[in-house]
Order: sequence, then C-alpha cells, then structure tokens
Amino acid sequence: MDSILVVHYSLSGVSRRVAQLLASHHGWPLGTIEDRRPRVGLRGTWRCVLDSLLDRQPRIRYRGPVPEEFRTVVLVAPIWMYRLAAPMRSFLHEHRLRRVAVVVTMGSAGASNAFAEVHRITGKAPVATLALTAHEVESGSGTGRLIEMGLRLRPGHATVHQDAAGHAIAPPAAGARPR
Repeated sequence: MDSILVVHYSLSGVSRRVAQLLASHHGWPLGTIEDRRPRVGLRGTWRCVLDSLLDRQPRIRYRGPVPEEFRTVVLVAPIWMYRLAAPMRSFLHEHRLRRVAVVVTMGSAGASNAFAEVHRITGKAPVATLALTAHEVESGSGTGRLIEMGLRLRPGHATVHQDAAGHAIAPPAAGARPR
C-alpha cells in the first residue's frame, strides 16, 4: 500500500493550517488529534509546559482514518518547550505506525529534539522531516518547502530532512535522546 495519511495536533491553529494545506494539495486524508481535556487560559498553558517537561502522555481523542492502514503517516504538530507537543506523543504511543514523516511548527527552535523523540518512541527514524516557524506559516514563505516534502514522500523519491531555514539536515541518529 502506497497510501499517505496526514495526522495533526494543533492548539493555536498554526499546525492545523499546515496539515490542511499538505493534505488538500496532495489529496491525502486528514486525521485530527484533540485533547480530551481542553487547554484554555493560564491553566491550559501550564498543562502544556508540565506535559512537556514531565514527558507526560495526556488523554487524547483521535478522529480520522485508521492510521495503521496507511503506509506512511505524516505527523504535524507544534513544539512545546523544545519538545514534541504532548498530545502527539500520546498518539505515537497509542498507534503502531509503519513509516512516519514529521512536520513541526515552532517559534524558533526545538525541531531536532522533536524528530529524535519521534524516533525514540517509534523505534524508527522519520522518513522525512520539516521544521517551519510560525512566521513561515503565517506569511506563506514555507509553503514551497512543505509541498516539496509532500512530493518527496510519494513512492520512488528520496527522503528529505530540512530545518526552518530550508537547509538539508541529517536525520536523527539512532538512539538519539531529545535534549
């Protein structure tokens, strides 16, 4: 099976816009991860911080196609405290995925930690990674790199790993631990 699914978690809407653009441009189905307990106000912000710092797996609800039925799942999530957003961490622990690609949205840093965390949880290096700053998403300047990454995920293309500036980066090393 050469099918691709895009799964996203988004608190502010930035990652949701990235996932919707990627899925609609390539004609891929879209899955959504939601918090079972809403993250609103100061309490919600503190939960984000604590979930990240304490490596917690909050309760989530997934809505979308069965991820295990797809050859590749593209994960789209924000960076919290230089780590992968906790609800995406929960999703990875709940599903056994064949191949993953990872797109992270961030203020400025933390992508390499998130990529390494996905590798640690799944036991497999992502086949492609892309880091986009919130500014790149809002201005549209990262759209070309996002679409290109999607094209490279199709069968017969090489893997691609890029940082927020569009520079090629090495995939996470085996056994790498997030910093």
